[in-house]
Amino acid sequence: MPPDGGIVGGGVVNEMSRRAAEFIRELAEVRRLSAHTVDSYRRDLDILIAAGIGVAAEIKPGDIRRLLAAESKRNIKPASAARRLSAWRMFFDYLRGRGDIESNPARGVRAPKKPARLPRALTPDETAHFLDAPKSDSWAALRDAAMFELLYSAGLRVGELTALDLSDMDYAAGAAHVRSGKGGRGRIAPFGTAARDALQNWLPAREKTARCEAVFVNRRGARLSVRAVQYRAAARTAGRGCASRVSPHVLRHSCASHFLQSSGDLRATQDLLGHADIASTQIYTRLDFQNLARTYDRAHPRAKNKAGGA
Repeated sequence: MPPDGGIVGGGVVNEMSRRAAEFIRELAEVRRLSAHTVDSYRRDLDILIAAGIGVAAEIKPGDIRRLLAAESKRNIKPASAARRLSAWRMFFDYLRGRGDIESNPARGVRAPKKPARLPRALTPDETAHFLDAPKSDSWAALRDAAMFELLYSAGLRVGELTALDLSDMDYAAGAAHVRSGKGGRGRIAPFGTAARDALQNWLPAREKTARCEAVFVNRRGARLSVRAVQYRAAARTAGRGCASRVSPHVLRHSCASHFLQSSGDLRATQDLLGHADIASTQIYTRLDFQNLARTYDRAHPRAKNKAGGA
């Protein structure tokens, strides 16, 4: 790259631009990506070309790393940098497929790490407000009450919930045999009295329409889809006047946070959630500390007294 980071020469830029234009046409006309996606790739390639880092055959991984570093200094988000790097990788793969380059210089470059985002969890009062809907004997109300109680009580992923069959349920023990989509690992997930009662209320209504072995079905009797559960959660959020949107995954996070706060047992929380790696569970300890810090700031008489001395 030139010292000033500018264009190294019209011929190089024009050649790269031609290849980039051909690649963009392939994305739009052959792969039929959306116009929005194609525009994103075009902007990312414009940055690569404008950097003037040389002809494609001469570009090295170090050039890509320096370009990413320069982008980081412009305070772009890690997610944007990762998307940009992905676009460059695809472009160089395209050139390699044409025989223009021997190897992809972006393949050995790692994207910037995204900062770990803490999961959003409801407070126990917010959870109760969401779950304790007005009593109704309607078919949809009975089903929704059962599935939301079970999502929260057992800390299920929404895909695990929709995959449940009648044979997976042990109501006497208060447990479900869960088949996880993550690595195919199964587990036994306990659930509480509120979920068990809601399920027992739902089962007679289910029998009137069910045409499969799924615990949760739609009005046609087929297995309920993940999208349908997400939609019902959003509708319930609006209907209950909740302050923020409640999704099935928020209920899972809330279950984990509340269980860890009450038990203090990280390993048991890992087993409850079905995490293969305890590092995935440890994020809830950070969430727990955030809740403690907020409570401390509200409740401790000296918390807001930042002044003072020895």
